[in-house]
Amino acid sequence: MEKLTFYALSAPEKLDRIGAYLSERLIRDVSRHRYGYVCIAMEALDQLLMACHCQSINLFVESFLKMVAKLLESEKPNLQILGTNSFVKFANIEEDTPSYHRSYDFFVSRFSEMCHSSHDDLDIRTKIRMSGIKGLQGVVRKTVNDELQANIWDPQHMDKIVPSLLFNLQHVEESESRSPSPLQATEKEKESPTELAERCLRELLGRAAYGNIKNAIKPVLIHLDNHSLWEPKIFATCCFRIIMYSIQPQHSHLVIQQLLGHLDANSKSAATVRAGIVEVLSEAAVIAASGSVGPTVLEVFNTLLRQLRLSIDYALTGSYDCGTGVSTKIIKEHEERMFQEAVIKTIGSFASTLPTYQQSEVMVFIMNKVPLPSTQQSIEAGKAGENRNRLTQIMLLKSLLQVSVGFQCSNMLTALPSVFLDRLLSAALVEDAEIRLFVLEILISFIDRHGNRQKFSTISTISDISVLKLKVDKCSRQDTVFMKKHGQQLYRHIYLICKEESNVQAHYEALYSMLMLISIELANEEVMVDLIRLVLAVQEIAQINEDNLTAYNRCALFALGAAYLNLISQLTTVPTFCQHIHEVIQMRQKEAPYLLPEDVFVERPRLSKSLDRLGPEVFFWQSKISEVLGGSGYNSDRLSTPYVPQLTDEDRLSKRKSIGETISLQVEVESRNSPEREQRAPAEEITYETLKKAIVDSVAVEEQERERRRQVVEKFQKAPFEEIAAHCGARATLLQSKLNQIFEITIRPPPSPSGAITAAYGQPQNHSIPVYEMKFPDLCVY
Repeated sequence: MEKLTFYALSAPEKLDRIGAYLSERLIRDVSRHRYGYVCIAMEALDQLLMACHCQSINLFVESFLKMVAKLLESEKPNLQILGTNSFVKFANIEEDTPSYHRSYDFFVSRFSEMCHSSHDDLDIRTKIRMSGIKGLQGVVRKTVNDELQANIWDPQHMDKIVPSLLFNLQHVEESESRSPSPLQATEKEKESPTELAERCLRELLGRAAYGNIKNAIKPVLIHLDNHSLWEPKIFATCCFRIIMYSIQPQHSHLVIQQLLGHLDANSKSAATVRAGIVEVLSEAAVIAASGSVGPTVLEVFNTLLRQLRLSIDYALTGSYDCGTGVSTKIIKEHEERMFQEAVIKTIGSFASTLPTYQQSEVMVFIMNKVPLPSTQQSIEAGKAGENRNRLTQIMLLKSLLQVSVGFQCSNMLTALPSVFLDRLLSAALVEDAEIRLFVLEILISFIDRHGNRQKFSTISTISDISVLKLKVDKCSRQDTVFMKKHGQQLYRHIYLICKEESNVQAHYEALYSMLMLISIELANEEVMVDLIRLVLAVQEIAQINEDNLTAYNRCALFALGAAYLNLISQLTTVPTFCQHIHEVIQMRQKEAPYLLPEDVFVERPRLSKSLDRLGPEVFFWQSKISEVLGGSGYNSDRLSTPYVPQLTDEDRLSKRKSIGETISLQVEVESRNSPEREQRAPAEEITYETLKKAIVDSVAVEEQERERRRQVVEKFQKAPFEEIAAHCGARATLLQSKLNQIFEITIRPPPSPSGAITAAYGQPQNHSIPVYEMKFPDLCVY
């Protein structure tokens, strides 16, 4: 062997003939079953290959590959393993010159076939599979960096390589304890096809460039489909963890796009399959957070929301084709509910990985999808339509709640833009109690920036606020601006939600949390005063009971007010205010315990039906609170004014009855300056008789005026367009003539005392004096 190597190195031109001779001998020995000679020939070829790196090695390699192919074609496992080992040694050699004509198609096919070996003997089967994986690893290493070689990333190769690796990965023990990155494994693990397949898959994906990711991921999705591996989801999740940690971070969004496309393609698959894809997407999205997910952000949410809507339709109809699948409806409803929960969880986990500005965009995007009666969105009619709308509203608000829980933003103006807040608050006034509760929870998660929410989960009248250990910061300038802009809107909706009869304990707890969090997070002195006025107005709702609320609702409102005022009095640290609140609470404990949260917000509330016969001592009085807080520098005038919710533009618009009334004011203003009134009557002389006549005839004059206004409105409603156009044209002409008169007066020179301006030579001058040369009296000059 030493002599042969020396000869080959000293005479490189002979190398191809040596290879051809050895190849011929090996093929003959294989066919004659002389396996000892086969091993000697392969050993010789291996040593020559490792030693010789000259220019003419290409021809020698052809002979070598022909021999390896011959061994791989053999049915003997040992020969297959021998051929594979030689190929792996060859794959690790970096050649000096590229090869233009070499093909690895046979090797890819044969190694993939070996990966799927089903030999009866377990040990031999394992060895053959491992050889197949090593062979594929060798092909990848040999071809991936050489642009002149066969393109290993072509679908025809990837569709063989990737499933072969996944097939061997499948036999891992079904546990999720696998590490996302390769750690030091034991010797036994390193010998297993599973471990080897994972290493090979990681290496393959790590080498994938931008344009090749799609070809590498598509076979994974097809393999998971063909073998029904989405439903248990453990293997699918494991696969995509490996993929996401192996590829270059800047390519992460391509994998997300592939998964989204696959989810759309499986729109009519079983709910369990779709849920599996969504959960894998959730895992992948969290890992992709460190990479680039920018271009696909709204696409992700759009796809997920579309799937959510489809799922609602499937659950309602009981069939993917909206047919009559009555027999399977119950099963599908249960499965679809699981799928919907998976989508909502994914929306939350994906949103939590985004920067703050993108989270805001996503929340506006989701909110715009919520069907609300007050918007232009179509609200479907009928029972089925109502159900669909309600389920859609609930699912989208649940998604929004998931996003808002992970949202952290110090500036409330940024967190709650007007376009978002208006739509969210309009959802707070719907009749459905569950939807109202979701809206309150979303608002609370936005306002609570210091994690105080849990401290107000139960409503009580504690005597010492310090036990709550509240985190309180001074109200920032941005928060003050936010409350000036949106404060009245928030108060109004809190007030109106309090009047809803379908409220349960959860609603009152959410209202209490919201009032307290506004007081801690967003309150300056003015906001504090408004909140106290609001709570006193809520007490009045329960006291007067114009809305015919139940005894529970009324007691709950009384208890809510007591709990809030108890805490707010301790926050303001005004002793006289605290004393008044404490006195009323003590009086309630003696006389009317059913007005306190400890008796109302329990499993079996103790209520009273004699709420209309309560004495004045159990109420919080606005006059008293105004007096005690006014003495400590608070605005007593504002405190003593009862809170009345401000009407919004929508309310005013809804009160208008007809278009005629809407434009009547405008028409009346226009008609006063119309051409018909151009000829003014001369000024009347005011005498005793005229005054007397005015008083007596005032009713008649009003009737005439009303009739005149009616005629004008009628004219604008019924007259032909030409007549109205002529009428407006006459007014425009009148205006133009007036303007012309003004211009003439400005340009014309002022008359001199003698009636004409005389020049130095005594002749009259006709040209006008420019404005800037005119002499104005001192009082006219600014």
